Amino acid sequence: MSTDAIDLQRPLSELAAALDAGRTTSRALTEQALARIADPAGQGTIVFTQVDAQAARTAADGLDALRRAGARLSPLMGVPVSVKDLFDVAGQVTRAGSKALSDAAPAKQDALAVARLRQAGAVIIGRTNMTEFAFSGLGLNPHYGTPRSPWQRKAGHIAGGSSSGAAASVADGMAAVGLGTDTGGSIRIPSAFCGLTGFKPTAARTPRDGALPLSTSLDSVGPIGRSVDCCAWVDAILSGHTVDESRPAPRDVRGMRFGVLTNFVLDGAEPAAIAIYERALAALAKAGATLLDFQFTPFDQLPAINRFGFSPIEAYAWHRKLLAERAQDYDPRVLVRIRKGEPASAADYIDLLNARATLIAAATPVWQGFDAVLCPTVPLTPPAIAPLEASDDTFTATNALALRNPTAINMIDGCAFSLPCQALGEAPIGLMVSGAAGDDARLFPVGRAIEHALRAAGLGR
Repeated sequence: MSTDAIDLQRPLSELAAALDAGRTTSRALTEQALARIADPAGQGTIVFTQVDAQAARTAADGLDALRRAGARLSPLMGVPVSVKDLFDVAGQVTRAGSKALSDAAPAKQDALAVARLRQAGAVIIGRTNMTEFAFSGLGLNPHYGTPRSPWQRKAGHIAGGSSSGAAASVADGMAAVGLGTDTGGSIRIPSAFCGLTGFKPTAARTPRDGALPLSTSLDSVGPIGRSVDCCAWVDAILSGHTVDESRPAPRDVRGMRFGVLTNFVLDGAEPAAIAIYERALAALAKAGATLLDFQFTPFDQLPAINRFGFSPIEAYAWHRKLLAERAQDYDPRVLVRIRKGEPASAADYIDLLNARATLIAAATPVWQGFDAVLCPTVPLTPPAIAPLEASDDTFTATNALALRNPTAINMIDGCAFSLPCQALGEAPIGLMVSGAAGDDARLFPVGRAIEHALRAAGLGR
């Protein structure tokens, strides 16, 4: 097989196998990624804020030489990976999707997550676009453009945010994996809207050193890929664990107990999204899983608990000096949300910390009573871009709906996958598979089993 026959739009397991067998090279995969980024018929100039073409080629050639010498650093070795624009990359300016940081000093060293990817042999292909300062779930960016979902692309639907470019880079074959962050769904929402698999770890599992923060309480670092294995392998690299490339069999949901959350997460859902979600649940039940409906009533209090919210308060603390000098350079919609944290008092913040601690304490034993808890990642199909750009009210309502379900899991410090669950040609919405805080490793085999059952039913491909 010629080296150009391996499509980058394949799971990491297939790319690693092709590299190991000599059926492709890192240079071939890198050139494929760069060609797709540069394709004038594509959206590479919107998806990427900076492309490291020469550095990527140099790295790919070096990794091919290492492989010829018998070295294999990880299954990610030689594979093109994109990096969200809020991570430091040595020698580059970290803009975080904003014009306000365009003249900031270049980073002196890689963020720890980027450094670990390099140590594992990843080829860093470039920096991806995002919602300015990661502060929305929709991915609109008035400065650098708005990446599109692959679903009904000509009609112009959002890729989701805030890791919009990360997901679009993977969906369009410009990278095999995207490095993103998730504060209230910023990995899972774009994964859902682009028909991909994304993993949000427990916040403390992966290092955030060298990543520009949105909320120091809620931020987590994780991957967007094409399968549970893609995410599990990259998560192991990011978290400093050993990559387990074994394929345990059988991956079967038979006998697993899944809690199906029925309150809060379905409010205001689109009928089309509910139909896709319920069919995914039916497929799991048919495959032998036990589905148990339940309510977690503390979630109903989240709107009141988040009267200010961690993101506005903690973002305002970080941005207040920059706002004094560069407020005019901010996206006005982001600026409004940051300033929401300005009037919060120390007592408000302490109340929020205490409320979250109570929420985590209540949720942990409930979540641990199931193999996983299920709900839609997003209760809506990918919205069209034009109405969101045209109306602040439409934007605000849609953003709140997109963020609601994922944010609930961040508030309990849970770990979660978003798995594609749509049929061929249908709108992607994502099935969220969540576990309790610290149960990341326990969730991986469950995610694989659900992925296997959905694919066997013709869903999520």
